[in-house]
Amino acid sequence: MKCWLLLLLLATCCAGADQPDRRSGYSLLGPDLRALQDDDFANPGMLWVDRGERLWNAASGPNQQSCRDCHGDPVNLRDLANRLPRFDATTNRLDNLDMLIRQCRTQRQQAEALTHESEDLLALTTLVAHQSRGLPLEVVVDGPASTAFEQGRASFERRRGQLDLSCADCHEKLRGARLRGETISAGMVNGFPLYRLTWEGLGSRQRMIRWCNEAVRAKPMDPESQRALALELYLAWRSRGLALEAPAVRR
Repeated sequence: MKCWLLLLLLATCCAGADQPDRRSGYSLLGPDLRALQDDDFANPGMLWVDRGERLWNAASGPNQQSCRDCHGDPVNLRDLANRLPRFDATTNRLDNLDMLIRQCRTQRQQAEALTHESEDLLALTTLVAHQSRGLPLEVVVDGPASTAFEQGRASFERRRGQLDLSCADCHEKLRGARLRGETISAGMVNGFPLYRLTWEGLGSRQRMIRWCNEAVRAKPMDPESQRALALELYLAWRSRGLALEAPAVRR
């Protein structure tokens, strides 16, 4: 019997058939973790917001420019993170928040690039995403973005890895089921960047995508590949209408 069928048999007996289509992972947290996320003083993700504020004001590059020099207060970007990824017609590709910050860093400040999942990049992305906390996720998936959106949908439904599992197998067919003592979520991405207890640190949407691929023993995606970004766009669309929680706390 294939591994995914075994997982299905183990989990189906506890599946919740009445789960809504869009339900934040926050709803699956116990009272202690909800309180941890809700308290900005206790929420560990706020440490990255504080670090991001220091980086926002720090001059970098040969011209000694800071993020503040161009954008002013971070709150001026309040309606940004909840609308990403988005299609850029000038480059004919998708951009997410990580890429926009990396581009500003190298093209505008002419400073050294920030590597993916580095503490400084996570700090800046969390600071910017935090400005949109409470706003609903609203990504554009029609027009020029439609091709990438369909690629993301196909990737979500495609089985992969040695376990022969797709994103949909877990986060649609088995959402609400119990597996190894945990409830399988609907795979909403409205909490990112988020602090995950399993990681003992902060992570982006692309880190979660890579982690899920590794969990089913599939080859991880390049976080700036159009394949990975298309999947992120589709996940953001699936989470549409949910309020951004960054920085969220998850198990």
